Amino acid sequence: MTIKKIPRISLTHLETNFQEVDRGLTNQEALEEANRCLYCYDAPCIKACPTGIDIPTFIKKIASGNLLGSAKTIMSANPVGASCARVCPTEELCEGACVLNHSTKPIMIGNLQRFATDWAIHNDKTLFEPGERNGKTIAVIGGGPAGLSAARELARLGYDVTIFEAAEQAGGLNTYGIVSFRLPQKISFWEVSQVKKLNVKIRTNTVVGGDISIQELLDSFDRIVLAAGMAHVPNLGIPGEDLSGVYDAIEFVKATKSGQVSEDFVGKRVVVIGAGNTAIDGATCSVRLGAENVKILYRRTQEEMTAYDFEYEFAKQDGVEFRWLTAPKRIIGDEDGRVTGIECLKMQLGEPEADGRRRPIAIPGSEYVIPVDVVIKAIGQTRHLELIEQLGLEHDSGVVKVNQETLQTSNPRIYACGDVIFGKGKGEAMVVTAAQQGKNAAHAIHRQFSTVGTAH
Repeated sequence: MTIKKIPRISLTHLETNFQEVDRGLTNQEALEEANRCLYCYDAPCIKACPTGIDIPTFIKKIASGNLLGSAKTIMSANPVGASCARVCPTEELCEGACVLNHSTKPIMIGNLQRFATDWAIHNDKTLFEPGERNGKTIAVIGGGPAGLSAARELARLGYDVTIFEAAEQAGGLNTYGIVSFRLPQKISFWEVSQVKKLNVKIRTNTVVGGDISIQELLDSFDRIVLAAGMAHVPNLGIPGEDLSGVYDAIEFVKATKSGQVSEDFVGKRVVVIGAGNTAIDGATCSVRLGAENVKILYRRTQEEMTAYDFEYEFAKQDGVEFRWLTAPKRIIGDEDGRVTGIECLKMQLGEPEADGRRRPIAIPGSEYVIPVDVVIKAIGQTRHLELIEQLGLEHDSGVVKVNQETLQTSNPRIYACGDVIFGKGKGEAMVVTAAQQGKNAAHAIHRQFSTVGTAH
């Protein structure tokens, strides 16, 4: 698939638009909030956290002034806990389970988690030490949340770990895929540095199956962890996708985080196709780049959208319009090959599909045209099929099959975690879930090597 290059320009006057939206808690606010916590013995918030952070303990340490201890408690359970403090749907997880929901309002767990980890970042703290080397080597394919978590755990257990990352920087989604005004790159870079300090080697700009062969990995490492994440946004399959002004949402958000944004957005009309979190990011980035009007088109209704509720509310506050039950039929361009409009069809919902969402059906003769200057595609992401097949792994349309207990693939020397094993479904492919799966894969490998007779 050809990815359009987004011209590099200086952000200058746009820089402030991409500064972090949430300012975080002040010292006094954090102290007051921490002292609201009941420090429940059988805390439901811990059970609601996919990584099992000991939330009452880290909050109590904030209340007592032990911010280093608080950050260690958080990051020991969640190797990307600083990022998750900003991007987790806490109202659905830990805060949603807080007992204070029944009386006043839940503890601001996400903000307190950010307060403690921000302190560690600001003070350049090294939180963990590598374990005593055990002589075993592990290759981790992919340096995103799942890969970093697996590598961090393995290094603390004494393994010699090398991460192979195709991009210029490690961090995956946290580094490139979540908008700067929610998650600045410096947060992800700090989490990567914490992993590096455990003597984990990170080889960036390295494509497995290209720059290094699968056989070389199999020959050089005792075990492999596949944590490659997802690829690009697929084609819409409609005429006009090759016009100038049509963008891949993933590449678009990545460009805004890397200082490579397009001049095309100032005063323009933008349409984003899709209604997941990436679509919301594409829309809110467009607003910050100076777009005059931004619309999200979705072929189903609000009830079926996969974006988190807080992302949806944020987009509405930014002035993003939502057109439900609307599907693109073709993208219209002028004689110079630039987008001028998008022809759409009105939809209605039929019977539920395999994922539980009702199937959208086009209404005959309902075509109409929306004048636009830019189209951003955000209809999900493709799988790394070529890599999965080069590894010889069993999969279902790019979803790698694993033993749910051990996360071993059809090749017992290869484990998988993160997006490569996530199927469709709202809320499943969260950063925090990927982090826990990385930990689980690491512990499964360690159990295998710790069992007599299985270390070969």
